[in-house]
Amino acid sequence: MKHDEDRPAEEESAAVVASGDRLGVHLETSQAEALLSFERLLLDRAIPLGLVARGDRTALRERHILDSLRAVLVLEGSDVDAYDLGSGAGLPGIVVAIARPSLHVGLAEPRRRRAAFLELAVERLGLANVAVLARPADRLEERVDVCFARALAPFPQAWELARDLLRPGGRLVYFGGHGFRRPHRLALEASAFALVQTPVLASSGPLAIMTRQ
Repeated sequence: MKHDEDRPAEEESAAVVASGDRLGVHLETSQAEALLSFERLLLDRAIPLGLVARGDRTALRERHILDSLRAVLVLEGSDVDAYDLGSGAGLPGIVVAIARPSLHVGLAEPRRRRAAFLELAVERLGLANVAVLARPADRLEERVDVCFARALAPFPQAWELARDLLRPGGRLVYFGGHGFRRPHRLALEASAFALVQTPVLASSGPLAIMTRQ
């Protein structure tokens, strides 16, 4: 959906709430407003910095905001903390943190310019449940319940990065592209794999969930 600068703020917020409902994610008006503020930051700052492709400008909400929001559907009530590996522009980590304020999200991003944008976004949005971790995944120390990987690396490499960061029973949530297929065998230290088809967006593939032993 194209962001409309002339559309009343109340209508914009209601449109985001309705989009969340279609995905199966309930959003309060305040959360929709925070997502809209993040969308504007992506438009005004992330795209000029090259963190999001200029060609995505007119489809930013569906391709990035709503696509990231799908990750909320696979969270469990007991999940306390998560890493967004190679967070980039904060997708999906910031979106998930807005939609699930009880989840503490660490945005792992070693590239300084991207980490600086994340710091700006966290400050502007007032996200108390988000920390920017300006270092690579192999220098993270605490284990978490969930690792997100979106536009990070092929699935086997994403699992290699995530597996030692997950508590036993923790999951890697991987954003698969169109045509993503179930692996032929479980990866090292994995106990289960699930391919989750979420409500359809034109630009979205399935979410692949790998569980650590």
